[in-house]
Amino acid sequence: MSVLLFSLADFFSSFVVNIKNATLLEYIAVISGIASVWLNQRENVWVYPTGLIGTVIYTWLSFTYHLPGEAAVNFYYTVMSIYGWWLWLKKDDRQQTVLHITFSNRRMWLYQLLFFGVCYTAIFLSLLYLKPLFFEGAIPWADALASASAFTGMWLMTQKKVESWYWWILTDFVSIPLYGVKGLALTGVYYFILFIMAIAGLRAWQKRARQQRFTLVDDLLKTN
Repeated sequence: MSVLLFSLADFFSSFVVNIKNATLLEYIAVISGIASVWLNQRENVWVYPTGLIGTVIYTWLSFTYHLPGEAAVNFYYTVMSIYGWWLWLKKDDRQQTVLHITFSNRRMWLYQLLFFGVCYTAIFLSLLYLKPLFFEGAIPWADALASASAFTGMWLMTQKKVESWYWWILTDFVSIPLYGVKGLALTGVYYFILFIMAIAGLRAWQKRARQQRFTLVDDLLKTN
């Protein structure tokens, strides 16, 4: 409820203060994050090394601001970025890229929903019961929603699934007010920018996935 009741006036006031107090590291993390999403829209493998700069910095900043949940998410981003970097560069015997942008089939949808559900339940219960000890600034339902959707989106991104953007859109939407409440208004605005970019990314990947589908059909017809 505190997220919903957070007024625009308080947000903008906090934003001005945070702009003045933001460190160079936070600015670098924001810029690298935006660049990473821009590269992701274009299916450019440099999304990963660029994104690693931001995730490492945000892991450090999250610990500094006593936000272990956000630190865990960014550490996960860091590990998955290394994995995704390797996977996107992987080639077959003909030196062709193995992964292509595709839509999730019914089974993949089931897997991602199950993955999200498990992550959400585990994070929510952890924050709920450990909040007095480690997570004083946590908002269990909102933090769990943002984190679980981010975990799911990052996993699907490494697999070049179009649906990864749906999860990024959810993550960004929830994170906009969430970070503002926690005194990181600059990061809240950063997530607003990512939210707009994620919508554009979804459209770009949908178009590429359809083109890839037509290409596969053409190849099959030529083979036959």
